[in-house]
Amino acid sequence: MSTARSAKTLLFLEDDRDLQALVCTFLRDKGYQVTPARTAAEAREVLQSKPVDAAIVDGLLPGMTGADFIRELRKTKPDLPVLFASAFWKDLKSHELLTRQLGVARVVHKPYRPEELAVWLEQLFAVAQPPPPPPEAQDEAEDAEPVDDFAASLALLSADYGAKLPERLATLQALLGKGRHGDAAAMEEAYSVVHKLHGTAGSYGFRDVSITAGALEDVLRPVKTGGTLDWARVDAGFRALEDRVSLPVLTPELEPEEAVVAAMGTLLVVDEDAAVLADARRMGEREGVRVVTAATPQEACAAVEKQWVDGALLHMGEAGLATASALRAMEGHQSLPLAFSSTGSGLQERVHAAHAGASLFLPRPFTQQDFATAAERLVATRRLERAKVMVVDDDPEAVRALSQALVSDAVEVVGLENAYGLLDALAQHRPDLLLLDVQMPGPSGFDLCRILRLTPEWQELPILLITAQVGLEFRLAAFQAGADDYLAKPVLKEELRARVHARLERARLSRERTERDALTGLMLRRPFVEAVGTRLSEARRSDKPLALCFLDVDHFKKVNDQHGHLAGDRVLMRLGRLLGARFRREDLRARWGGEEFVVALLGETPESAKEILSRTAEELSAMTFEGDGGETFHVTFSAGLAVAPGDGTTLDELLRVADARLYRAKENGRNRIEAE
Repeated sequence: MSTARSAKTLLFLEDDRDLQALVCTFLRDKGYQVTPARTAAEAREVLQSKPVDAAIVDGLLPGMTGADFIRELRKTKPDLPVLFASAFWKDLKSHELLTRQLGVARVVHKPYRPEELAVWLEQLFAVAQPPPPPPEAQDEAEDAEPVDDFAASLALLSADYGAKLPERLATLQALLGKGRHGDAAAMEEAYSVVHKLHGTAGSYGFRDVSITAGALEDVLRPVKTGGTLDWARVDAGFRALEDRVSLPVLTPELEPEEAVVAAMGTLLVVDEDAAVLADARRMGEREGVRVVTAATPQEACAAVEKQWVDGALLHMGEAGLATASALRAMEGHQSLPLAFSSTGSGLQERVHAAHAGASLFLPRPFTQQDFATAAERLVATRRLERAKVMVVDDDPEAVRALSQALVSDAVEVVGLENAYGLLDALAQHRPDLLLLDVQMPGPSGFDLCRILRLTPEWQELPILLITAQVGLEFRLAAFQAGADDYLAKPVLKEELRARVHARLERARLSRERTERDALTGLMLRRPFVEAVGTRLSEARRSDKPLALCFLDVDHFKKVNDQHGHLAGDRVLMRLGRLLGARFRREDLRARWGGEEFVVALLGETPESAKEILSRTAEELSAMTFEGDGGETFHVTFSAGLAVAPGDGTTLDELLRVADARLYRAKENGRNRIEAE
């Protein structure tokens, strides 16, 4: 057991015995002297009987709030460091009140892990590291078998807590049954049970139980405020909690197949075999990708000089390697995405390809699917949208230094020096990654992580913490708070860039897998609905219109019946890629279902939106499609357009209007856009 902190005495005021047992076991193992108290009266007795170096105070105590206890405490101990543990505060303004008016050193959000408390206690006391043991003791320590007493104790405590969860649930069910028949005291106790589950279950590793209990706690809030309970919601919340208790370990869902990236582009295929080049051109037509061919390095360079290409697919061999070198040596093409194809699949060939800068290696001969994969990957890499990184640090110099280290053609940086404005800044800038300093006035990096991980819109946002601490407790607390990674101060530019770029790329690929339709490359319905809600809010704030268009492929059933379902898929794929390539980054495009698509255009009037979509309709009607039997055909689409706020202010209202106008466009002869 560590003795480095043996002189430090803590008051731990918490009425939940389970959480007391867990935290006291951990902190005592770290060398602290911890005196627990379950009520304000017990805490007063402790403070009168012995000196304490710091206090940990729960936000809700029997008979009073933690904030009221701290107000009382400040009359006699104005400088005593206090950590305030709360499952209630949801906004940063409340956090500011606690830290500025009550002098709380740190607000810790429940459910927390003991390691997080250790991090903040470390900072409170600024404990000096003990001197290293003599060499003989080091040798003995290295030879000794490692023993983690706390890990074993924690495992036993967690197992015991989990075993008691069904009993607690039965107690809660009985209390709710009494409360339904008017027993106010039973409802007070039921609320207390749910509150403790919310605050403690996560600390023992039962995160889903904690989150579900928190949702039920919100439903039961009228018990404390004198309002009326919605018993249907209470029952639903209890059933959800029952499900989580009976299934504490959830089986992760399988990830969907990697989605097709939405982009129409130009691909250079270099091969000495004319038949391969002809096949590539046919495959490109099917995929909606323009294929430029060349047989030699000289022809390849000449082709690139004449036109933009998004990537090159090369035949592995001396000629292919020479082509790669020649293309990469051309001005403005140093980062041209490359792929190689080869009849062999040996390690040495792949090593050569990697050294030549390839991002993909395909078998030879390559199939239609192989070609589609190469086109998608290369075009997406070449046309990758500029990522946005937000840096949050109360030190302006730190914000400036981190921004200068990261900003580039591929990365845009937004700095924020006031953590209280984080939620508004996120809504305004919508970053792809967040860099947070751990220790700031007011909410810490841990606090902000927890807030964001409880907010559905930001649960998947990559978060990197920046800290001067790299000890075990910090690392555990960082990951348990929801951080994806951390960087130690002083931050090295090279490491910062490498970690940020790796996280950005991983996040991009994850979004592609989970938010994109595999056939068209466009957004799926759920992420589209979420994104449109944000765009509507932005439109209201900036007093801009937002145009929403429903469009539908004309006579699509006839396409499938006459030309085959594979031909129908090619129509949908080409239209999806056309929509994906012809609009701005802030515009939203999705496959709504079947042959229906939906587009949202921020800042466009009915007239401008109709003009934009008319150009897209002309492009589609000019495309030639090939049926399963080799025959050619053309398609058109019809569309209905609604614009906020004139046609409605919610997504449902706009969808209803746009759908009605789409129906009218079909009744009026199809291949048209109805806007009024």
